Amino acid sequence: MNPKTKHRLTERRAFWLFAAIGAAAAALLLCTAPARAQQGEPIRVGGKNFTEQLILSSMTTQYLKAKGVGATLTSGLGSTLMRQAMESNQLDVVWDYTGTALIVFNKVEEKLDGPAAYARVKTLDAAKGLVWLAPSEINNTYALAMPRERAGGVTTLSGYAAKMRADGEDKKHPLAVDMEFAARPDGLEPLKATYKLPFTRRDIIQLDPGLVYTALKNNQVDLGLVYATDGRVKGFDLVLLEDDLKFFPPYNAVPVVRKAVLDAHPELADLLNALSAKLDNAAMTDMNYQVDINQQPVDKVAGDFLRSHGLI
Repeated sequence: MNPKTKHRLTERRAFWLFAAIGAAAAALLLCTAPARAQQGEPIRVGGKNFTEQLILSSMTTQYLKAKGVGATLTSGLGSTLMRQAMESNQLDVVWDYTGTALIVFNKVEEKLDGPAAYARVKTLDAAKGLVWLAPSEINNTYALAMPRERAGGVTTLSGYAAKMRADGEDKKHPLAVDMEFAARPDGLEPLKATYKLPFTRRDIIQLDPGLVYTALKNNQVDLGLVYATDGRVKGFDLVLLEDDLKFFPPYNAVPVVRKAVLDAHPELADLLNALSAKLDNAAMTDMNYQVDINQQPVDKVAGDFLRSHGLI
């Protein structure tokens, strides 16, 4: 397995995993990075430490350079560190997720749909000098997936819940989730309540996130908690059940630019909005698949996407 895949951490889990080391790493980054003031200096693109973010940050850097905008790339950052670097003038452009900014960075507990979450984050972060540009159609939120051979005609979580209830209490319905989701106050228990899912303790299997995908691939469980654009969804031929009651918060990927940089480089808005408009879950899942399953280099996959969509 690709090391980047094996150690992939989504920003929801990365927040607490990197919290302990984030401050020290941020201090190092802040002390070693040069002062930023001149309009002629390259745009500093940042990215997090999992496949999707490696692709998006590489794509952005290649795209800006092709358009005559100088750009440098710092990728492989923890979610907290990347945010600190944006707020303290050490990075200029990143892709972040509405759910992360809303829940983790701005501590908003209210449940909002996609457009409302974007509008709230855009307003809150404007006060911090961060401009959220046009959102892409990428929504890398939580999802429940089934092995295709088990799915049958079930396409929604409500439909699966109805099937469970019809099956009766004697039939097992193994569900694989990571330990964090099983314990979170906004995780497994409220999900069960929302959909009236009659899971019992015997049904719940707590695994490392990577092993959830393995259990699904090996047809060892009915359902598994995954991330909607993960390349293994395509690689392992999994079926994502529609979250028809909108339980999971939106995690739309959006280009974010420091306002001071956007003021100095107003052309960035049109450029990055054009790139954002080309991205959706299908395209992102396929790119993640090319890297994680087919072992293609990140830079090649990102560059191929840009060329195939006429962006460079």
